[in-house]
Amino acid sequence: MIFFHLDKSYSIKKHEIPKDPEAFAEGLKKIFGVGASVLEKLIVKSLCSKLGLKYEDVESRPFADYVKYVKEADDAKEARENDSGSNSSSNQRPPEAKSFQQSSLICMETEMENRTHFYQ
Repeated sequence: MIFFHLDKSYSIKKHEIPKDPEAFAEGLKKIFGVGASVLEKLIVKSLCSKLGLKYEDVESRPFADYVKYVKEADDAKEARENDSGSNSSSNQRPPEAKSFQQSSLICMETEMENRTHFYQ
């Protein structure tokens, strides 16, 4: 429902969200007002968890900057894993660790479904 509204009212396509988190955050603010920040934080926490990254709460950091930070941290983590011998099974990512784009869409979808009932 939220993704439909974002698409129809603000031309924000679900598959484009990881590439343009600024537009997504703006759409959330238009829909939920100040409550959007709660969803944004939950999305970032979930994304970090799914990618095996440590979540760092910085109140002044905008959502889009968090998403960029998480993507860069995930890229760096993947590069370190590849450099340290990707042939070794102990250095490979667990099967549940998906790519950044896959994980970010799943996290956003899950958190939006789980949390939007507070606003209805």
